[in-house]
Amino acid sequence: MFIIWWIIVGLIAGWITGKIMKGSGYGALMDIVIGIIGAIIGGFIMRSLGFAGHGGMIYTIIIAIVGAVILTWIIRLVTGSRART
Repeated sequence: MFIIWWIIVGLIAGWITGKIMKGSGYGALMDIVIGIIGAIIGGFIMRSLGFAGHGGMIYTIIIAIVGAVILTWIIRLVTGSRART
């Protein structure tokens, strides 16, 4: 059940990140991967700032989106490209 939760959060975060970052995303699978990795990055940033990781589904999705936006920005800086439009 834990894996399904991460896939759902990753899908939502990846899709919303694709909309925020002005592109159609990197495809469904990569959006999920970016969302999951973004959740990890966002969680690390929030713990570093002293925030606890207890907030429910909405908190988790928001943090995953923040992390995914940061990850997408870094990917675009490194590759010098944008997502497919």
